Amino acid sequence: MNKVTTSIDENGRRQNYPVHLTPAAVGEVRRLMNEQKLGDDAVLRVGVKGGGCGGLTYRMEFDTAVAESDRKLEFDGLTVVVDAKSLVYMDGTTIDFSRELLTGGFKFDNPMSSRSCGCGTSFSV
Repeated sequence: MNKVTTSIDENGRRQNYPVHLTPAAVGEVRRLMNEQKLGDDAVLRVGVKGGGCGGLTYRMEFDTAVAESDRKLEFDGLTVVVDAKSLVYMDGTTIDFSRELLTGGFKFDNPMSSRSCGCGTSFSV
């Protein structure tokens, strides 16, 4: 069963996405993109790769290439892409951002994760 997260796009329309970014996460991504002077063709790529103490590790990076198989998501004008393989492990995930002194940064709330590491970026299903 596919879980979806509802998001409201910039036109007030409801969008059902398998991955969701909170407004705080979108704001931080935009800040980083501006700081790095990325062009209008830059997108945020999120996904997973093998590794870490949990078996899988989240990844986030800026990219300019969008593959035909990528799922393209829009959050308040920010384009986020997720590859098909990662969607299998990230369905229903919410990505948030916190500025807390000791535990701040991007946080992944993944309902598919059966176990996560103390680092917050490694998990298993």
